[in-house]
Amino acid sequence: MYTHVMVGSNDIARSKTFYDALFGALGGQPGRQDPKVERVMYLHNGAVFIVTRPIDGQSATHANGGTIGLGAADPAQVEAAHVAGVANGGTAIEGPVGERDTGMGKAYLGYLRDPDGNKLCLGCRLPAA
Repeated sequence: MYTHVMVGSNDIARSKTFYDALFGALGGQPGRQDPKVERVMYLHNGAVFIVTRPIDGQSATHANGGTIGLGAADPAQVEAAHVAGVANGGTAIEGPVGERDTGMGKAYLGYLRDPDGNKLCLGCRLPAA
């Protein structure tokens, strides 16, 4: 069900030092920095953990910059889930649902906030060209 966890940071270099050490102690590899955005990604045992500067330009807090990624089978399922979420009290954010280039390849994504303001990313990976 979950695809990734993302947390916000105001200092990516400091966070990379911390998480490289933390995940290294757990058998993981150092994080990969995305050259397009201030973000570092950790991949381990099929899981993805991301540390990023908040996309909205505000300061990171325990909630701002945080995203819960929910996996979908295909773009149609992303669209359907996004529509259902908005129809039931959610708010569409961060542009239209659609294809995006990510630090890990192309994906089909839709973002929304739940009624309490928690940020969700609905998505599926797209095949490489």
